[in-house]
Amino acid sequence: MQGYLSVTLGYQLAKAGVSTGAIAALIAVGFIPHTWKFLWAPIADTTLSRKRWYVLAAAVSAAGIFAMGALPAKAESLPWLSAIVLVANLAVTFLAMAVESLMAYGAAESEKGRAGGWFQAGNLGGTGLGGGAGLWIAERVANPLVPGTALAVACLLCCLGLLFIREPAPMPREASYARTLRGVLHDLWAVARSRPGFLALLICFLPIGTGAASNLFSATAADWQASADAVALVNGIGGGMVAALGCVVGGYLCDRMDRKTAYYVFGLAGALCAVAMAAAPRTELAYSVFCLVYWFISGLCYAAFSAVVLEAIGLGAAATKYSLFASLSNMPIQYMTLVDGWAHTRWGTGGMLLTEALVGVVAVVLFLGVAAASRISSSQAASHKTP
Repeated sequence: MQGYLSVTLGYQLAKAGVSTGAIAALIAVGFIPHTWKFLWAPIADTTLSRKRWYVLAAAVSAAGIFAMGALPAKAESLPWLSAIVLVANLAVTFLAMAVESLMAYGAAESEKGRAGGWFQAGNLGGTGLGGGAGLWIAERVANPLVPGTALAVACLLCCLGLLFIREPAPMPREASYARTLRGVLHDLWAVARSRPGFLALLICFLPIGTGAASNLFSATAADWQASADAVALVNGIGGGMVAALGCVVGGYLCDRMDRKTAYYVFGLAGALCAVAMAAAPRTELAYSVFCLVYWFISGLCYAAFSAVVLEAIGLGAAATKYSLFASLSNMPIQYMTLVDGWAHTRWGTGGMLLTEALVGVVAVVLFLGVAAASRISSSQAASHKTP
């Protein structure tokens, strides 16, 4: 879904003369359901089974991708595209909840990092592979329905993976749905009020390692004299494979160090990459190299995010708790995409990359300050407790 939107449609809309700011706004629409999905996450925890939610959501997602491809890529289609993107991504939130819940119950504590890494390998890898495949097909097939149809079918075929997964026992459900929902919210509050849970929520909310600039790499490719094939390669198949590798490597690293530390260290690496890319010559080679490096670091960051969340949420209402963290993490991706689009309009590609780097560094400093203050506060509170 995200790959087809940001890579295939992003490139086609830019080629049709749609501004980078308008493309960024369309991409940001797709993040709206992911930003607020914690509001309806209890539905996934308390109604259908995880596998049924997955199949239903996959079907609606596939229909959304097909509809996106059926509309002509031009400015006049933006209102309809925005509506389709919104509804389709609403379906994707339920698909993600099903996967997150299955993962929370299926991964041992010592495997949280690796589980998060492989989960995000599918996420970012799918973004790159789907977007790249869609653009490659669109550039070679005259029928505009073919790219969206191919990706829609691929989306449906993912349901075959459910044959190899055990369905966890459902959450305990009260006689009334209101009581069941109250239990879910109580479980969520217990995580949020703890120091580890609060710090995990904070680091997810801050714009650290968002990878937002990658959403505009296709739209800004002309600034680097990059061809359609280069865009499809580095933001598609190549980018997907590199991002998936970064996710797997990041997941293994997160099982061997503090997971929140890994998160902000990877975020700082992303900021450094953005600065180097801003200073690089505007050539197709530089574009290709730095896009791939950026994708790899994004993979590290996404793996660290999932590892932090899986460590914090435990079991219980896993879909609801994971969705709260994911919603918070999607907020900075959404607003940083808009900020990047605004910065590009105002200062060009270099200004966009430097803006993202600066915001990321400030966010890391803020997190470290809050973490230190909360550690001191916790120590003082413990010292004042009576035996």
